[in-house]
Amino acid sequence: MSYIEKKYNNKISEVFDDLTKLEQDILKLFNYKSIKYSEKVAKLCALSNKNINLILKKYYPEIKQISDKLRIKSRLKFYYDLIDKLTHFIRCVEEFQKLDDQYYETIIDFINEKENLISGKYKEISSKELTVFYDKKTREDLERILAEKIESGSKQFFTFGTLEAEIKKIAIIAGADEVAILNNEEILNRAEFINNPNAIIHYSIYSTDEELLKKIGRELKEYLISKGYEAIILLLEITDLTLEQDFLTGSIITNANLNPD
Repeated sequence: MSYIEKKYNNKISEVFDDLTKLEQDILKLFNYKSIKYSEKVAKLCALSNKNINLILKKYYPEIKQISDKLRIKSRLKFYYDLIDKLTHFIRCVEEFQKLDDQYYETIIDFINEKENLISGKYKEISSKELTVFYDKKTREDLERILAEKIESGSKQFFTFGTLEAEIKKIAIIAGADEVAILNNEEILNRAEFINNPNAIIHYSIYSTDEELLKKIGRELKEYLISKGYEAIILLLEITDLTLEQDFLTGSIITNANLNPD
């Protein structure tokens, strides 16, 4: 292991230690089972998101060992889901002003199950994702498909365009049915989780597959972070009673300077 890689591994461990302290503070607040602590939860959520972005943007790209990548990625996935749950909690408090005790219990149980989730569910998912990128046979298959796409002139997924176009392309490929870029000043002015929010990326799926919605949000977030921007995911379920069809929507607030539709 190189000096830089060892140094960044240590830095990542320090950030994870900070995240553990934050999650314990969150756990204490949720044990009160009261919405009056929602502002404190929001601040802790913002700090957690900032720490995750630090790992993704600065340290993780320098990690080369697959075993280290698996360890880090598995832990990050826990925090992705924790932030999703906390963000949803904050939105529910704003909308309903009262929550059932079971809602608090669900998040408390989730935090208490952290290590089991990381060593089980999230490690398995991360292992599969890393295999796609590092398994020799899989890489050869992907390279073959890429070559065939280019040779056949099907360049839909491989061309480069504006940042707005790339964002929409990533969302559609990930499974979104609709994507829009908005500039709602009222929402942006209320965004407390991010510095200098400039745009909202709004995406929808015509199904009730929450995992798919989360996947779209994560891929967009990781893309924006890779470009040097900040981003936070907001999730919201909407039921269209007129069409008798359930669908899910999500939004990302980012400091990227995007042109609205």
